[in-house]
Amino acid sequence: MNDDVVLLERSGEIAIVRLNRPDRLNAFTYDMCERIVAALDECDADDDIRAVVLTGSGRAFCAGADLAAGGETFVLGTDPQTGGAPADQGGLVALRLYASTKPIIAAVNGPAAGVGVTMMLPADIRIASDTARFGFVFTRRGLVPEACSSWFLPRVVGVSTALEWTLGGKMVPATEALERGLVREVVPADRVLARAVEVARELVAGTAPVSVALTRQLMWRMLGAESPEVAHRADSQAIYVRGASGDVREGVGAFLAKREPVFPDRISEGLPDLFG
Repeated sequence: MNDDVVLLERSGEIAIVRLNRPDRLNAFTYDMCERIVAALDECDADDDIRAVVLTGSGRAFCAGADLAAGGETFVLGTDPQTGGAPADQGGLVALRLYASTKPIIAAVNGPAAGVGVTMMLPADIRIASDTARFGFVFTRRGLVPEACSSWFLPRVVGVSTALEWTLGGKMVPATEALERGLVREVVPADRVLARAVEVARELVAGTAPVSVALTRQLMWRMLGAESPEVAHRADSQAIYVRGASGDVREGVGAFLAKREPVFPDRISEGLPDLFG
């Protein structure tokens, strides 16, 4: 992926997935959707990659859907298999981020509008440039929010803020995004990628990859649990499975010996099902 609309780069154990249509402000296309999903598949399959940073090339993160087709942009054919509505492409990206076995940090290097903001909601942490703005502009285009954002956005910023931003089609400055919890921090534009990589390293240094993947699953999936008892069952299964693992023996042994752990378990060998 070195000459494409999405680039996959490496900074040691951190992968950088970069939207790469800077001449179009990284406007979203079907091809970009497929390439983001493929890049995340590649990251999940590589045990040497511990976390993923998602960012954009040039001065924008993503300007939203490419509107080159004008008013016909959102006229879609039916799904050939079901005869109904086809899958929303932004939703396919959001669901792939949600399913990631590696932590995901969004380095929002500039404006993000439409699908450019909704697809990043399943990132675990969002860090914004001081030049970033977030455009929930769907109602101003005759559309509705997509990319599963009716599920993610209220969980990130609360339902009142989610409604305020989406009903009014609001452009949200970085300062307000920070105040309302959409982003963790705001940094100068020339620091946003480096800061995201730094935070990604903080998440994975000295941690067991399989435990990180399972913790991520538990936190996201339990947002939709009907009661704490559901979380209790999943937690109990996780402790039961991980308690007998080589990782735990290594982690405890390293702690007692006052040395850094070298965890043996690998994500590529498969993750236990905590939710069956």
